[in-house]
Amino acid sequence: MAAIEDLTRLALDAERELETNAAEVDRILHICNACRYCESFCAVFPAMTRRLDFNVADAHYLANLCHNCSACLYACQYAPPHEFGVNVPKTLAQVRRDTYVEYAFPKSLGVLYRRNGLTVAMAVSLGVAAFLIGAILMQGSLFVHGLEGQFYVIFPHNLLAVLFGAAFGFSVLALAIGVIRFWRQVSEPGKPVPLPNAAGEAARAVLTLQYLDGGHRDGCNNEDDAFTLWRRRFHHFTFYGFMLCFASTSVATLYHYLFAMEAPYPILSLPVLLGTAGGIGLLIGPAGLFWLNIRRNPMQADETQKTMDRGFIALLFFVSLTGLALLAWRDTAAMPLLLAVHLGFVMGFFLTLPYGKFAHGIFRSAALLKYAIEKRRPNPVQAGGE
Repeated sequence: MAAIEDLTRLALDAERELETNAAEVDRILHICNACRYCESFCAVFPAMTRRLDFNVADAHYLANLCHNCSACLYACQYAPPHEFGVNVPKTLAQVRRDTYVEYAFPKSLGVLYRRNGLTVAMAVSLGVAAFLIGAILMQGSLFVHGLEGQFYVIFPHNLLAVLFGAAFGFSVLALAIGVIRFWRQVSEPGKPVPLPNAAGEAARAVLTLQYLDGGHRDGCNNEDDAFTLWRRRFHHFTFYGFMLCFASTSVATLYHYLFAMEAPYPILSLPVLLGTAGGIGLLIGPAGLFWLNIRRNPMQADETQKTMDRGFIALLFFVSLTGLALLAWRDTAAMPLLLAVHLGFVMGFFLTLPYGKFAHGIFRSAALLKYAIEKRRPNPVQAGGE
């Protein structure tokens, strides 16, 4: 009963915060709409100029269109300590968390975005790893000679496929339902546009992280007013590292089910090459993002989300680190222990996936698609003026 009351209270707090944050977006963007100095910086400002007022749906849309490069904050003459207090990056960052909570599936679990931080991520991962280590110890010892490289002797393949497949499948389902709900609220009917062209533009923006260049190709602002491209580079290492690891797992699945080839695979096989390259990317990218995160100016971001950011970064880093360690020492007696620890972090990543920072990539991609569609339609503000 206490847990239900706690969830209800948190849900009501979330609704009130959303109303407050959406009202602040409306206030700030009215000022920005009058100024328009930052109109060429990123997609947020051209999208803003298509509106005279900003409702909650607009706040969700523009918040997820923002990449938090902070160029507008350092360029703004009305930024704090000015009495207008215009801080677009921080205000939109606060609404982004509201987006994750509002469109979570199941909705009652949206409050987990407020609690899914570094401590929770590590506790879940290490807890699963400890459980798996206990399961191995019940069968004998953690260090066993003669089982080198035989992963499925330790944990049967079908058991792993069911457990991890179910966790990953639920995460994908939850995120898909959330982004569909988001899309239904933020999209409006209008003149039909060539969808492949819009989708292609959105895909390019996602794959190149187009709006992490600060609007002038010099990069983002970080802890001071200096420009840097490192945030964009570390995001690329992280994104493409993740995609290479996903490709490695997909190829290994095909090997197993289509060609009856069981892991472990040779060092020069496609799954291992893809996984190694991806793993290296997931060491460099998250480490760099963590370094930038701890140095980031508090004015640029929502401080309450830092633990969620760092939890996601830590999970990606340790999934990669333990995976590469397992690859390096898979033919030793330490393999069972390394396998249990790696699987613990993978399961921790899957379990926290729908209620953590991973959601930002999904919602941002949807916002970029909406922007690519609406920019191909007549500007309703200009049409109204005519």
